[in-house]
Amino acid sequence: MTEYKAYIMGHRTAIECKIKTLEVYGDSALVIYQLRGEWEIRDAKLINYRRLVLGLVEEFDDITFNYLPRDENQIAKALATLASMIKVSRREDIKPSQMTICEAPSYYYNIEREERDDHPWYQDILRYVRNREYPDQATDNEKRTLRRLACDYVLDGEILYKRRKDQVLLRCVDAVESKKILEEVHEGVYGTHANGFTMARQIMSFGYY
Repeated sequence: MTEYKAYIMGHRTAIECKIKTLEVYGDSALVIYQLRGEWEIRDAKLINYRRLVLGLVEEFDDITFNYLPRDENQIAKALATLASMIKVSRREDIKPSQMTICEAPSYYYNIEREERDDHPWYQDILRYVRNREYPDQATDNEKRTLRRLACDYVLDGEILYKRRKDQVLLRCVDAVESKKILEEVHEGVYGTHANGFTMARQIMSFGYY
């Protein structure tokens, strides 16, 4: 019964987000195969729950139910672990989860953010690494943060690099260079067309940050 309630909540959330194509994964073989119509429901209490879920299914253009063994359902394990760590003393302690839909991938939004005064995002770090100078009106806390961040950066001439934990240097690029790199990777200049996650990994492998 708990599994059906989770599916109902998930479907309603997807409908509110105007999602039309949905892939559902669950580690309860009983519920998944009942929803797919391959197994019969013998527990009378579950009939109404199944009917409610199937009614929500009508709101989607394409929906599939997939069985995922519990040992392979790592995300569910992680969420269950986090849930077990939360202690709720009052009803007011439970706050609703806020969900938003982005019209473009998150890395695109980060890169499209325009730098102010024609300075790149790493201007303060570059200035400190080069001249040990702080931004105007910087607080003591901001100065400490800048010094801590600067430890991971190396300046070679006019080019600033970020040092990874494996000592590989990644060249820092501004918004204009970042957009050009994304467009080239997306167009397949450095290989076949890639999705967002693969594209990000390719860019990192080229040594850009």
